[in-house]
Amino acid sequence: MTPRERWQNIFHFRPVDRIFNMEFGWWTDTLIRWHNEGLPKEINTIEKGDKFFGFDKTLVVPVKLRLDPVFDTETIEKTEKYVIIRDSSGVIAKHFNDGTSTIPHYIKFPVQNRIDWIEFRKRLNPDSNRYPTEHQWQEFKQKAEHSEFPVIISGGSLFGWIRNWMGFEHCLMAFYDQPDLMEEIVEYICEFVLKVDEKALNEVRIDAVSMWEDMAFKTQPMISPALFKKYLVPRYRSLSERFKKAGIDLIFIDCDGNINELVELWLDAGINIMFPLEINSGSDPVQLRKKFGKRVLLMGGVDKKALIAGPSAIARELEKIKPVVEEGGYIPHVDHRVPPDVSLKNYLYYLEKKREIFKIYDWIIPLVDTQ
Repeated sequence: MTPRERWQNIFHFRPVDRIFNMEFGWWTDTLIRWHNEGLPKEINTIEKGDKFFGFDKTLVVPVKLRLDPVFDTETIEKTEKYVIIRDSSGVIAKHFNDGTSTIPHYIKFPVQNRIDWIEFRKRLNPDSNRYPTEHQWQEFKQKAEHSEFPVIISGGSLFGWIRNWMGFEHCLMAFYDQPDLMEEIVEYICEFVLKVDEKALNEVRIDAVSMWEDMAFKTQPMISPALFKKYLVPRYRSLSERFKKAGIDLIFIDCDGNINELVELWLDAGINIMFPLEINSGSDPVQLRKKFGKRVLLMGGVDKKALIAGPSAIARELEKIKPVVEEGGYIPHVDHRVPPDVSLKNYLYYLEKKREIFKIYDWIIPLVDTQ
């Protein structure tokens, strides 16, 4: 069975020879720590790590939904303590280099009102350079048609992008202060994604759509379910209906934090795979399956804190989710990037235990001397 077949069978509750074996990656500081614990120093990116550890692959459709053109990056002010930079998304922020804070201080965002938005959306022209050259596109189409790996296309972001363009507080207040503008922006994004993806939807056999939001805190969503239902659900539904028309019935949403109040709304709108299921925030795959049954599909949900704690906690964590994994509709992996307080020894134990519990017998985990 190929990884592509496993992906489809798992999410349609059909038999598989084993689970689809993937992980969500590691923070850069984690890899730096692991280099001192035996990991080869050339393994310094997620892509290289995925290959090194032998995880199953995916094939991403090369369609660009980013700003085009991007803003020119500019250093506005530089001192011994900080540097103020405008980045490629147009955000101006103060970045501290004296060790007092790793979080930038945001000064200005490119969209604050309708005048800003009219100018900004010129960078979201669906007819600009969104696809590879015709020769490259034809090559990709052939590769996708015969791919052993699931083919995934981006479905963009209806809230996360706006938050990044407007700033967190201003974005949330705008739902009340500038509701017509927010309606206009969300609708434009929806139409933009559909127009850009249309060519790929017509020409490529695609297995799943990936969307990104990050719209939840540790305990609750960033916006109320009422606002979510009014502004976002109709556009999610428009997207999902078009994707389903193209034969794609698997859409996963990347949202950290506590998503429990949003799951029902996403499901009603056609978004059916929840990812990455941060356990410490209460997004528990066992409870979600218990509540929503096979309506909900799952990716992630292995508590990163168990990897910090060590072998006993890791084994308990994997045994806890084993019945849900065996039921189907669930690809288990760590519930976010692996943090730097996880030792390489614990991580390798996690991989071995994962191999054992989920019977991934064809997986050859690399030998690393952690002494």
